Amino acid sequence: MALMITDECINCDVCEPECPNNAISQGEDIYIIDPNKCTECIGHFDTPQCREVCPVDCIPLNPAYVETPEQLQAKYEKLTKG
Repeated sequence: MALMITDECINCDVCEPECPNNAISQGEDIYIIDPNKCTECIGHFDTPQCREVCPVDCIPLNPAYVETPEQLQAKYEKLTKG
């Protein structure tokens, strides 16, 4: 699954630079995660780095984007190809 940022986000700016896929950006009110780029850090790290640094624990799985670890690995490979 891709991750998402909830409205509990305090815009602390720590998650965006931690994302190896550049999937996190500043939205209108809070940071947002592009589900087409989020691999839950599969291919880069053992755990999602945004979750590791988030001080308010506002980054759950996004139920609208259900993906298996294999699908996330394939997405990682597509994003890093070239």
